[in-house]
Parts: sequence; structure tokens; C-alpha cells
Amino acid sequence: MSGPRTERGRLALVLVLAAAVAAFTATVPLLRDWFDLRVYYGTVDAWAHHGGRIYDYLVPGTTYGFTYPPFAAVGMLPMAVLGWHAAVVVALLLNLVALAVALRVLAGPEWRRYGWYGWSLAACALALFEPLRDTFSFGQVNVLLLALVLGDCLLLATGRGRWAGAGIGLAAAIKLTPAVFIGLLLLARRWRAAAVATAVAIGATALAAWVDPGASRFYWTKALWDTSRVGRLDYVSNQSLQGVLARLGEPGRPFWATAVLLVLCVWAWRVHRAVEAEDWIAAFALTGLTACLISPITWVHHLVWLLPSFAVLVRAGHARVAGVLYALMCTSVVWLWFENAGGIDGFLGSNTYTWITLGLLLGLPTGQSRDALPLLPRSASTSAPAPSPAAPAMTPVSGQSDSPS
Repeated sequence: MSGPRTERGRLALVLVLAAAVAAFTATVPLLRDWFDLRVYYGTVDAWAHHGGRIYDYLVPGTTYGFTYPPFAAVGMLPMAVLGWHAAVVVALLLNLVALAVALRVLAGPEWRRYGWYGWSLAACALALFEPLRDTFSFGQVNVLLLALVLGDCLLLATGRGRWAGAGIGLAAAIKLTPAVFIGLLLLARRWRAAAVATAVAIGATALAAWVDPGASRFYWTKALWDTSRVGRLDYVSNQSLQGVLARLGEPGRPFWATAVLLVLCVWAWRVHRAVEAEDWIAAFALTGLTACLISPITWVHHLVWLLPSFAVLVRAGHARVAGVLYALMCTSVVWLWFENAGGIDGFLGSNTYTWITLGLLLGLPTGQSRDALPLLPRSASTSAPAPSPAAPAMTPVSGQSDSPS
């Protein structure tokens, strides 16, 4: 069924959808009150102004403190000159800019053809996506990291790979999960990009060690290995393989290691096929899925790494499948088992987002770089005809939290 044909009808639909999204956001989801941003801000303030140590700060009344590598704290030092409300505004703006960058990469070179109507519909849909809602509400850094990584995806896909890898390296120095993308570069035999990513990550880490040797020593020898600093493995927000096993009663590390090894094998096989087809966006999407699965802790807001997968599904002509899976991830369904994840229903329901991630890893289409489809409805003001199969509409380009939720 087609949408409204007139500009007035489209505007009316967008306004109705925006009102519905605003009502949903205000009443259904749990707003997170900038909790993770409070961790960042309090850590930087204590470190810069009161002589405190990075990993000693705890949010008052909680047991949660800074859990990222020391370079992340170095990168957040500018917050030391901001007031709290200014820090909130800056965090929102940075996340919005990063989201715009990520969407620009995923939309491809014809992004302007979607017009205000297509992008308005996309904005309404994105506002419902639980990982994005939580990222903004927590004041998290997930979208910033996604934008950095997708920037390298763009460079590789367009043949401007001289500095490809720098974004991945910077993201890995801020948070360890994106280091998996260096593995992607190695599998793709992009040796220069892999070397750049590794050099940037090591250089940023060394800079942090020079700024605060004690914090670096503590992180790499103690804090990194202490998952209790982050939260309970069996907490329902942990949608990694480790979270699934923990909710089954923590059967032990050998089970988790075996599951991780199997996932890595599937990832290597599927990424190899995507790279052979020069489908970089699918390769990056598969790697994001894998990072979420193998990380010991993948909170719901980390699942912004699934966004490229939905773009791949739509481009491959599977918009309905993408819509169903995306809608499930807008429902906060896993929280129905917040109190008790036992039984068959608990096993299936409390791990819904993990099953979606695993299913995407196994079934995500690859090799769509030759016949990609538009991601969004095009504006009525665009009169250009749709490209023929010989002239594709688009050329695809291509963890850890401070709180228990």
C-alpha cells in the first residue's frame, strides 16, 4: 500500500507519527536519566578537579564507576570545563551528529533523493528502536563508535583507503569491542588498513598511559578482567551468548568459549563471502553482529551495531523481514522476564535480541553491491526515474556499559 501522494498528506502523516512516537517514548520505555553520562562526568570531574583516580569514582548511591580503557577518559576530558546541563546538551548533539553520519553511510550516494519525507519516516522509526533510545537516554557512546567504524567502511568501499582503519583503531581504544573490526580487515587482506587501525589503537593507548600511568596499569591488569565492575552477567539486559548461558545457570567458561569459537567460524566464512563480492556494508554488519554475540556483556544499548544489518536486509529486498525484526527490537520485550527468566518461555523470551542477532549472522544476505535497493521512500519532489539493474540505485558502503541497564 502506497503512502499519501500529496505534500500535505505526507506532512500530516509525519506529524501523526511523530506525536505517536513522542507519546510512546514518554510512557512506555524506561528513561535512563543520563546514568552513564553521570559516570563519565563524575569520573572526569573527580580526576581533573579533585585529584581522584579514574577507576575509584562511583556514582553516589551505586556501585557503578568507569569501566572503559583509560584513553576514553582522556577523550572525555573536555567535559571538565562544562557544567552538567551543558554536558547533557553536548552529548545529545554528538550522538545526533554521529547518527546522521552513520545513516549517511548506510543510505549510500543517493541519500538526497529520499527527501524530507523519507528521512522523517526514518527518524520516527529510529526513535522507537530500543538500543538507540537507551543510548541517548543513558548518554552512551555507542553511536559515536558506530560512526567511526562506518567511516572506515565508506573509505574502503569507495577506494579511498589510505587512512582506512583510523576510525576502527580510535573506536577500539575508547572501547574494546570494535577491535573485532581489525579482524575483519585481516580477513579481507586489507593489510594497510589493519596496520593503521592497530597503530592508532596502540598509539591512543600509549597516550593514555603517558597521561595517567597508574590508571592504565590498574585497567589492563585488574579492571579489564573484573566483569563485576560492569554488572551481573545474568541480568536480562545482557544479550550476548554469555548472558544466555548465565541465565541458564552459568554452565562454565568452556561452554561459552565453544559457543564463541563457533560464532567466529561462521563469521569468518560469511565475511569472506561478503568481501569477495565487495559488499563492504554486509561485511561490517556481520562483524557488528559477531561483536555483540561474543562480548561477555552486551547490554541492550550496545545493539545499535545491528543497524547496518537492517540496512542490508532492506537493500536485498527483505523489507518485511527487516520490519518484523526491527519492530521486535522496539518493544522492550526482553524486560517482561526481568524478574524471572526461568522456563521455556523465559529462555526464549528473555534472549529475544540474542536470537535476532544470531539469526542475522546466519542469514544476512551478502553480495548485494551490484543491485542494491533504496533504503527509504523517495520524496514526491524527485522526478528522476528509478535506475535500471545495470545502473544500481546505490553502491553499499562498506559494549560494555557503566550501568546494569
